Amino acid sequence: MGRVEDVLAAARGQLGVTESPKGSNRTPFGAWYGLDGYPWCMMFVQWCFDQAGLPLPCRTASCSELLGWYRKQRKEQVAASPLPGDIVIYTFGHTGIVESADAGTVTAIEGNTSPGSKGSQSNGGGVYRRTRDRKLASAFLRPYEEKKEEDEMTGKEIYDALQAYLAQEAVPAWAKEELEEAARLGVTDGKNPMELIPRYQAAIMALRAVRGKED
Repeated sequence: MGRVEDVLAAARGQLGVTESPKGSNRTPFGAWYGLDGYPWCMMFVQWCFDQAGLPLPCRTASCSELLGWYRKQRKEQVAASPLPGDIVIYTFGHTGIVESADAGTVTAIEGNTSPGSKGSQSNGGGVYRRTRDRKLASAFLRPYEEKKEEDEMTGKEIYDALQAYLAQEAVPAWAKEELEEAARLGVTDGKNPMELIPRYQAAIMALRAVRGKED
């Protein structure tokens, strides 16, 4: 799995987890964070990203503080439209991890909420999957790196990496004698025997071999 999938897997694995005792705000996420007994929706988000090997750069239990940090430090990672794995910051002081979205709604896995419209939405008792109106989202944070075309290796980078790898390899034992003979005949200089060669160099080497036979 990739990083986004790891975050979502961590969140999904906690669906149905509730406070113990009920109404105490005591959860494994608060205990992990070090603030057990306090409202824990952001601590749940922090825990999920940490479990996925992608700890958030701003360690906080506050939704507004995390949003403010990203707006100041990494505004390019504050998105207007959600993608799976984003952190949604709601207008009512709550947060969750986006699972899916459409034009009008966002579905997120949220900690410290209620399973339905009854009960507190921002200080409920468990981890639930909730679908809410997009208008309730003030921002979406994208802590992970989106893969871009420029992140892919160029042809030269691939070539250089392959050359570096081959340079560490030894000439096969069965080829050494003929390689030495080819060097004596001037077909090749014998240097860098494991180096890749383009077709024009291979053609020249073959031509030299033919001329050697004609001589």
